[in-house]
Amino acid sequence: MATTTGPSHAFMSGCTPGADSAETEGVTKFVLDFLMAPPVEPGLIVTLNAWRTVLYRLGLTGRDRHRYGGLAYGNVSQRLSPATGAESASAFLISGTQTGGLPVLESRHYSCVASYDLSRNRISATGPLPPSSEALTHAAVYSADPRVNCVIHVHSPEIWQLRSDLKLTTVPPEVAYGTPEMAYAIAAAAKRESFPVVAMAGHRDGLISCGANVRDAAERMIETLAHALALGAAASPDQE
Repeated sequence: MATTTGPSHAFMSGCTPGADSAETEGVTKFVLDFLMAPPVEPGLIVTLNAWRTVLYRLGLTGRDRHRYGGLAYGNVSQRLSPATGAESASAFLISGTQTGGLPVLESRHYSCVASYDLSRNRISATGPLPPSSEALTHAAVYSADPRVNCVIHVHSPEIWQLRSDLKLTTVPPEVAYGTPEMAYAIAAAAKRESFPVVAMAGHRDGLISCGANVRDAAERMIETLAHALALGAAASPDQE
């Protein structure tokens, strides 16, 4: 497969005209240096993809024509190590832009972020398709805590609406998703507490979890969903 490259650009994918930028899903707001390349080896994504499928079946990633302008939501990533052929300690795999609505992903649905510069709002990536619009936020978490090896971004009204009751760390509503400000806010949360679940007040239903491995990050989010459902049931005891 021949590789091609284009000029650096601010990649804008899935933008819904007229939508509020704080809530619009799928809009990439960083400068992207992207090089077309073959898919990663399927073996690299087996565990990540299995847990990502679980998240999809729980509705934490997906596509709903009644929400977010009908755009897909949710993305997952994992840090790459030198043993996997990564050229730098900064490298990570991340699901590609607007793949959240697919029931099952394949290696061709992932991008490799080779490097990033948070201060310049820039990401360099390779793969069959561009990385998720949340790639800068994932990068910030990896940069903040070297123990983090997986980052997950989902959407859950059940968790998000009860974020105060769940005592989740929350990024203020004036911080828009996909921006350096959001990336730095999430990174600060990752430095303050070990492997937090973070709510994005300015990104409707948006949440981030991270962990030492894929299972850790996924289970933290799923456990938070279970707590939210229990709180909701306790608040409405007459519902079966």
